[in-house]
Amino acid sequence: MGFPIEQECPQCGAAIELEETDHLIRCPYCNVGNFLYTRDYFRFLLPQKVSDKDILYAPYMRFKGTVYFCRDTSIGHRIVDITRQGMAFKQLPMSLGLRPQVLKMRFVTPDVAGLFIKCSQRPADILGKVAKHTLAYIGEALSLIYLPLFVQKNRVFDAVTNRPIAKLPQGEDIFAPAIDDSPRWQMAFMATICPQCGWNLEGERDSVALTCKNCDTVWEVSEGNFIQVGFRAVPGKGEDSIYLPFWKISARDRGLKINSYADFIRLTNQPKVIQRQWEEQDMAFWIPAFKIRPKIFLRLARQMTVSQKDFEMEEEIPKKNLYPVTLPQSEAAQSMKITLANSGLIKKKIFPLLRRVNFTIEESTLVYLPFDETGHELIQEHMRVSINKNALKFGRGL
Repeated sequence: MGFPIEQECPQCGAAIELEETDHLIRCPYCNVGNFLYTRDYFRFLLPQKVSDKDILYAPYMRFKGTVYFCRDTSIGHRIVDITRQGMAFKQLPMSLGLRPQVLKMRFVTPDVAGLFIKCSQRPADILGKVAKHTLAYIGEALSLIYLPLFVQKNRVFDAVTNRPIAKLPQGEDIFAPAIDDSPRWQMAFMATICPQCGWNLEGERDSVALTCKNCDTVWEVSEGNFIQVGFRAVPGKGEDSIYLPFWKISARDRGLKINSYADFIRLTNQPKVIQRQWEEQDMAFWIPAFKIRPKIFLRLARQMTVSQKDFEMEEEIPKKNLYPVTLPQSEAAQSMKITLANSGLIKKKIFPLLRRVNFTIEESTLVYLPFDETGHELIQEHMRVSINKNALKFGRGL
């Protein structure tokens, strides 16, 4: 699970406890819903225990997600949860350790007193050290966590524990050049009202796409606005069907000349007799629009992409049993290259070609597919693809 966060309801001021993975908050007191949004990444404060000191906030960059990479003739993956110092001060700890998991943090807001040290590290500086030959970062949560400090008699104190952690050169203020003089960070609380009809948008706490069942629309947040998402739904065979979301991403690649489904089949050496119509059929990657264990994520993306099932679809949101979209289209698009690599039957042939791949996305559609619940599994009604229910539950905490 993500770390705990304390937040006040922007409508009535009541205290709300969130998880790091929460995007949609609904106040249990006034019942007003809001979607959390920031232009780059969320910023959090560790709780300090001093009240009579001038506080300095030191930034630590945190990455949580799954890293996929090529290794010899197989696809490797790691679930990563790390914090790294966001500035170049050897005197301070390089990591925050387990603190983000055990301490209740809160968002950085304009009323926070103190000075903030600039974050000089970029996400690429941190992620580039996680794994070699990385192809994708999926399900990622990138944020800044600030460690409160104070200086007293040339010693730097941790304001969480009130203990000294570093000694400064006599008479020098090494932090002064790194202070951010005018931080302009903002976090927006977006009212969950359908931009098209004014109805209440629906979703779960970790949803990254919200639905309006009044006008049958789906919405994602981009640049501080709700943007409509193209979607389709495959009708289920019964009233108890459970609908799981997938991103169908049509794309082309000039490097390896993947312009059709037939090109994909030839490149990946699938044991299929290529049909004439496949030469004109656009290449589409089918990527789970929900977080799940890496091994299952790879299997589902490969099975769905290789099969290219021609479903009968409609433009109506299923009225119940709708599984939340927890993986945005932008991250699903990052997995196209790893899906291509995993689909190749002869890995030593396709791996060296991956550096030439640069997909151009032509269309992206959210598709809800019906699954039957059978004991411990969900089985796709048309393709018989299975997903363990516990794996879905585990994925909500990734």
